[in-house]
Amino acid sequence: MSRSGASAQDNTFRFGLTPVFLSNDLELLKLLRDYLSSAIGGSVELVTRRTYQEITALLVAGQLHGAWICGYPYVQFKADLDLVATPSWHGKPLYQSYLITSAGREIADWRELRGDIHAFSDPDSNSGSLVTRALLAENGLQSHSFFSRTFYTYGHRNVIRAVASGLAQSGSVDGYVWEVMLEIEPRLVEQTKIVRRSEWLGFPPIAAPKSLAGDPRVASLRNALISMPKDVDGRKVLALLRLDGFVKTDPGLFDAIAAKVETVRRFG
Repeated sequence: MSRSGASAQDNTFRFGLTPVFLSNDLELLKLLRDYLSSAIGGSVELVTRRTYQEITALLVAGQLHGAWICGYPYVQFKADLDLVATPSWHGKPLYQSYLITSAGREIADWRELRGDIHAFSDPDSNSGSLVTRALLAENGLQSHSFFSRTFYTYGHRNVIRAVASGLAQSGSVDGYVWEVMLEIEPRLVEQTKIVRRSEWLGFPPIAAPKSLAGDPRVASLRNALISMPKDVDGRKVLALLRLDGFVKTDPGLFDAIAAKVETVRRFG
């Protein structure tokens, strides 16, 4: 491991966050950093980047000790990553992808979105890209021909904003994000409506590079996440995230996402 990597000799534990809607919540970031610092025992740096790809690249290279990524990059780099823990939401480590459109639009079926300007969140997002591309591929369709135009917003909150404002006619969004934002920013989210919910899929997990499997702080990270509901500060973090906690899961939880990757590779 080079000196630039996140080796066991580094003083700072580097934890990556993909650009989801909560990444700009300063209160949450401070609480999360303080909780992890106390639980792991040392300085913690929260590392954010604009795209999923940038965080995944740092993680696979061992330049992060751990990161909250998406199921899509996890299955792509499964050979290089260890599952640390998976969030539990409404009692399960699962979530859905939503296809959304404007609230006032008369749409009964996702096929009626043909010809739309469509907003995706990130090329490496399961709920914000892959699920929709796989749905189209399963029906012999491709996004570039089904939609009149597509673009990436690099954030699920931005997908909702794009659809609500009319910048996009429809969008692919993380169902957990949509539901939580319905609580936080109801005036915005109520300008959109759900056209289709996907099946339940593995929630975006926390992962660590296999190259750092021997670092005791990775084990401390797992314990810190799983113990959150038992800690006063941990419960504050979970309350802001609207999560029950974090649980140990088997890699098989993400097999359905891996199948979608294969579907898109073959047909999409």
